Amino acid sequence: MSKIKIRNFGPIKDGFDKDGGWIAIKKVTVFIGNQGAGKSTVAKLISTFMWLEKALIRGDVNAPVSFEDLIELIKFHRLEDYLQANSEIAYKGAVYSLELKHSAGGPQIKAELLAGESPSLPKIMYVPAERNFLSSIDNINKVSDLLVGSLKSYAVEFRNAQFANKGSAVELPLNNTKIVHDPKDDENYLLFNDKRLKLSHASSGFHSFVPLHWITKYLNDFINQSRKRLLELLSTDQTVRRNGELKELIALGLGEEELRRREQEINDKYVCKYLVNIVEEPEQNLFPSSQKQMLFSLLGFNNERLENKLVITTHSPYLLVYLTLCVEADRLKQKCITPELGVKLSEVIPLDATVNGDDLVVYDLDELSGKIMRLETYRGLPSDENALNSGLADANEEFSKLLHLEDLCQ
Repeated sequence: MSKIKIRNFGPIKDGFDKDGGWIAIKKVTVFIGNQGAGKSTVAKLISTFMWLEKALIRGDVNAPVSFEDLIELIKFHRLEDYLQANSEIAYKGAVYSLELKHSAGGPQIKAELLAGESPSLPKIMYVPAERNFLSSIDNINKVSDLLVGSLKSYAVEFRNAQFANKGSAVELPLNNTKIVHDPKDDENYLLFNDKRLKLSHASSGFHSFVPLHWITKYLNDFINQSRKRLLELLSTDQTVRRNGELKELIALGLGEEELRRREQEINDKYVCKYLVNIVEEPEQNLFPSSQKQMLFSLLGFNNERLENKLVITTHSPYLLVYLTLCVEADRLKQKCITPELGVKLSEVIPLDATVNGDDLVVYDLDELSGKIMRLETYRGLPSDENALNSGLADANEEFSKLLHLEDLCQ
């Protein structure tokens, strides 16, 4: 299991208060907290260091990562102003241990190769909160040159998702609608009740949800392609490097069995076979019932592969409630040994959207202290005592005060 440690970086001060400061990145990892608490900061650093480990494995980047290269890495997520003289960042993945080191020449990232077999590589997708912009204009090509960083990368995948379906409609788990890209006029259309509406003319909820759902589906379909096809889709630079490695391998004169094993190791360095989906505010502009359908959709995609991971930052108390339901449903799924009971359970929670309690972790970030706390659990269920529920409790308390004042006014 991957994990990250962060201290004195932007709004994060002391960081996580347990496990030596290590934040576990589980199959489903959730960050909650007020504005400015550092939720997106942590999510962006997870994205950055996961990508860096992948780049080191593939040979896109060489260690150590210099100060200039480090700045370019964190500029992608606009984090360069968060770096301090006493910043501490460390990451442990399956292949590399990475650590921020400070020296006279400036900070750099030291990489240590860990023992063990090389795993399959992830496709890492960072879903920025600004994704609504992609849906709100008629043609993204008109402004593509203005996009930078994670939004530009997301726009590229949005474009890929449109072309991948070749004019075929994709079902959305909201209001019995579909989305289709019409190549004739290069526009995206929502389909509902035998009507067609430009996505750019739709409500803000669809602006938020459509690219999130469409790209997640596209990337899951992408990694499910054959190894041969994925190797054919490598960039020119990666293809040249892979071919060079294979030629060097053949020159060693290895036996047939050893040669095939080493060839597979080389191919494993270049093929992405699971998805790490890092989503900022997935609930954005969605009604609570739509938030539920959106979450079930993301969890369904996440459960397609054992290695897939879903990382969420959120302000929505509803998402924690729905996640709790998904954990409880997973526990009941193990007990529903008859098809009839399974059907009844699926009518409440889709069976492909359940979450094992051991695979879920929720972190609560405090904007004042800069600390990160892990929500306690009971039988795998997230505790009700968290910042989001506290906001609801405060509203109830304030309403009680108003009722008391009303009594005094009689």
